[in-house]
Amino acid sequence: MSLSIRIILIIATTIYQAIACYLENQKPPPGKLFDVGGYHLHLYTLGEANSTIIIEHSLGGIEGYFLVEKLAKFGRVCIYDRAGCGWSEHSPYPRTSSQMVEELDTLLTQAKIKPPYILVGNSFGSYNVRLYAHRFPEKVIGMVFTDGLHETGMLKMPIQLQALKLFFISGFIMSTFGSILGIIQLFRKLGIFELIKPELREFSQESRNYVKRSFCRSKHWITMCREMLNLDHSGNQVSIANQFGSIPIVSIKANSFFKPSLWSFLIPLKSANKLREQMHKDISNLSTNFVQLQANKSSHFVWIDEPDIIVDAVKIVLDKPKH
Repeated sequence: MSLSIRIILIIATTIYQAIACYLENQKPPPGKLFDVGGYHLHLYTLGEANSTIIIEHSLGGIEGYFLVEKLAKFGRVCIYDRAGCGWSEHSPYPRTSSQMVEELDTLLTQAKIKPPYILVGNSFGSYNVRLYAHRFPEKVIGMVFTDGLHETGMLKMPIQLQALKLFFISGFIMSTFGSILGIIQLFRKLGIFELIKPELREFSQESRNYVKRSFCRSKHWITMCREMLNLDHSGNQVSIANQFGSIPIVSIKANSFFKPSLWSFLIPLKSANKLREQMHKDISNLSTNFVQLQANKSSHFVWIDEPDIIVDAVKIVLDKPKH
């Protein structure tokens, strides 16, 4: 392919991206935007307020939209897009757990979402959930961790896993340019997301569109970089949130970090799973009222592989006596 044809294709996909984003921006978001200090965060709620379930996404994630309909059967579910993701605006402040917890509490206060809350933290979101429960114990009646992280292991990762972090960051940077140039938007239209992860087809088209819309925006990938680069800072911040008495905690443990595949042989999967084993042991010491559920068919992405087990975990917390 000649250079001129390549340039024409890049210009065409970039224009296509600009038009697609413009048209999407004309549609109102599914929830509402709230000012949290000069920038706005998006909050979407569904269900009745018998109990309030707050979902904290994974690093740079927005997967809560896949779970909202099932969880709404048990109470009011609040999905919020962290700053830089989904319909939320960029935050000028560092993307650390401490800052995110402050933003979340301001958002819930502005939106008049009254406690008590059940907090669901997916992967990195477990950091934010723990720190929120530490700062506002009177507002939290239980927590669910989905293949959660623990800072003791994360801050002492072996060199090969430190290299994996750099690999992910480089991927996020490439995806930033890919989104600007319209390549990810093209992947979306061609159904590449569902081809890579066929389990996505089990979710509604609407929820998939919410998630894919965010992944097609450069701000999403920039935010993922910012959150990953601040991961150690977040780990140090959450280290104070290690004693929760008898508050109900349900921790879901995935079968493996990644499912075995051709490309997973390129990463230190054995080291990653060894680290996960230690983290789950550390997580089990957070509360005397602790339950672990095994997600035997899941990779780290439990919310896609076995979403029903997250529903089961929330039901366990709801059924436990409140402290």
